[in-house]
Amino acid sequence: MEMKNMTHKEVYRLEGLSCTNCAAKFQHNVEQIEGVESVNLNFGAAKLEVTGDVTLEALEAAGKFDNIKVRPAYMKAVSHEPFYKRKENIPFFIACVLFIVSIMSGKYIGDAHIITIILFIMSMIVGGSRLFVEGMKGLIKLKFDMNVLMTIAVIGAALIGELQEGAMVVILFAISEMLETYAMDKSRAGIASLIDIAPNTALVMKGDTFIEVDVNDITPGSIVHVLPGKKVPVDGMVIEGQSTINEASITGESIPVSKHSEDRVYAGTLNITGQLLVRVTAHSNDTKLAQMIHLVEEAQSKKAPAQQFVDRFAKYYTPFIMAIALCVIIIPMIFGGDFKHYLYQGLSILVVGCPCALVISTPVAIVTAIGRAAKEGVLIKGGVHLENAGHINTIAFDKTGTLTKGEPVVVLREDFETQRDAYIYALESDSGHPLSRAITVGLSEDSKVEVDNYEVIAGMGVRGIINGTEYRIGKQEFFQLSRETITRINELYVSGSTVVIFGEYDKAYTVFFIKDTVRDEAASVIQQLKRMNIKTLMLTGDNENVGTSIGEEVGVSTVHAGLLPEDKLNLIEQYQQNSKVAMIGDGVNDAPALAQADVGFSMGGAATDTALETADIALMKDNLGDLPKVIDLSRRTMKVIKQNIAFALGLKLLAILLVIPGWLTLWIAIFADMGATLLVTLNSLRLMRKY
Repeated sequence: MEMKNMTHKEVYRLEGLSCTNCAAKFQHNVEQIEGVESVNLNFGAAKLEVTGDVTLEALEAAGKFDNIKVRPAYMKAVSHEPFYKRKENIPFFIACVLFIVSIMSGKYIGDAHIITIILFIMSMIVGGSRLFVEGMKGLIKLKFDMNVLMTIAVIGAALIGELQEGAMVVILFAISEMLETYAMDKSRAGIASLIDIAPNTALVMKGDTFIEVDVNDITPGSIVHVLPGKKVPVDGMVIEGQSTINEASITGESIPVSKHSEDRVYAGTLNITGQLLVRVTAHSNDTKLAQMIHLVEEAQSKKAPAQQFVDRFAKYYTPFIMAIALCVIIIPMIFGGDFKHYLYQGLSILVVGCPCALVISTPVAIVTAIGRAAKEGVLIKGGVHLENAGHINTIAFDKTGTLTKGEPVVVLREDFETQRDAYIYALESDSGHPLSRAITVGLSEDSKVEVDNYEVIAGMGVRGIINGTEYRIGKQEFFQLSRETITRINELYVSGSTVVIFGEYDKAYTVFFIKDTVRDEAASVIQQLKRMNIKTLMLTGDNENVGTSIGEEVGVSTVHAGLLPEDKLNLIEQYQQNSKVAMIGDGVNDAPALAQADVGFSMGGAATDTALETADIALMKDNLGDLPKVIDLSRRTMKVIKQNIAFALGLKLLAILLVIPGWLTLWIAIFADMGATLLVTLNSLRLMRKY
């Protein structure tokens, strides 16, 4: 029986992918390779997924037109050779030398001399050979990209005798492409730094010794040895040893975290002090770091509305420029104009109309911003969410775990009778309730205390018999107390706290006032948002007294208390009728509201998978202070995109207007195109600075 080949998917990293046109062409070329079933190219992340049978050599051949290099995703990037040593740039340097010699030849023996002419032609051929080949292919297929525009312009310039300007166009166009490559490489720096964080090898236990093994070959259940000063190679659980770990690569938080037996550690984090034995819990492709990288890369491939608009506009932009150039050439001829002069003007319009700067104006800003945020411990799951965050004018906060730390503490204890801490511990130690944990902190166990008939009463508390007497601990409603006792409790009441009573059915022995402490940064964050003209709400399932107290403490504008998950969802829908609403929660109980909001923010430290799955934007540091920073980053990014589009189109329009007095030259045209690319690049890279 003949066995059929199983189709498989391989992931590759790309180098030298500088523009969306080149990306589309490369993807088309790969799709034409025999054995390839499907292709998915992520331009922002420079990542290629191929399903089917294909060799690395075939992929590189598909990208030869733009010197695109391909490597398997599991291989780390090799350090690049200096610019001047790269083989693909040798023709450019030779062309530059020939161009300089041509100018000197023209100065000493004349521009019309055969030697000068040959030197200029050689400069164009050597420097523009790849450009001409791709341009002619596009022209034959009637696909009018930038290569076609430049090819027509250079050949046209040569035909009308403007050899010097034709050669200059070739050289400056090459420089412009290098600027694009530089821009995209820099904008991808955030994700590239994440990819290179985790080590390639690990010390894995084999029998009684440890041997160095490639991390891709380590399976869950293996034991790895992590030395001080080394990075954790894979996700796992500490089974022996004690150390402090710097988890900045995962959470963005630089303060080291203490790790002991049964604590989780993550690939790419730095072991600072002690030696650890770690049992591996995930393959290298499924680590927390790998999840983050995947999310960021997917985010970079999801186009923001602004980018979608630019892509649609660019689709019609190039034919429109070609039509203008044709009109500039033909219309003056009809009225007896100088054919050579207006042909030259038309060719100049083709050059100045090259869409390079316009095409990269949006993606370079989006990719830079998402990469910058990832380095700061904020995962933005797409350009659309980055853009939407800047339009938010109302933010709804969950209370527990978001505005508060989610760690209840006893703020006041009052003993009405002799302390019975051992009894309290015996009743509360096994209940598992967060309030129980707050009460038992600092209480010691007494092994002599035995509880009979132990019972948990849902929503009320627990009870049990100790030494023949039934004791209870729980809500006030769980007891039948005298009016005097209730009055005394009310006099002691701490605003915003939950009351827990210990005693017998009709006696209160001890009263605990427990409060969920507000995050240190919560009040300042609310004030920052108000200064940004953003309305703040609090949605909580807690009672109105607690909700109002916390709301007043942090300064939110409106408090909605006593809510079920569906109530939160309905409130979000109501506010969306007049506002752009964001919801921020812990990613566990607030899923419906997070999904309904225009932007869902999730609080989540390194161990919270729901933070990665539920929301549009995950604050991995678990720091509320990142919220206004993300909104500010979004607003700055949209401002940069608008500036980029204005630069790209404004400079070109200004250059085209020079046709009217007849001042537009190929030199000015190519400088306008290159200037626009340079401005767009530098303007976008401003987003790389720490926000």
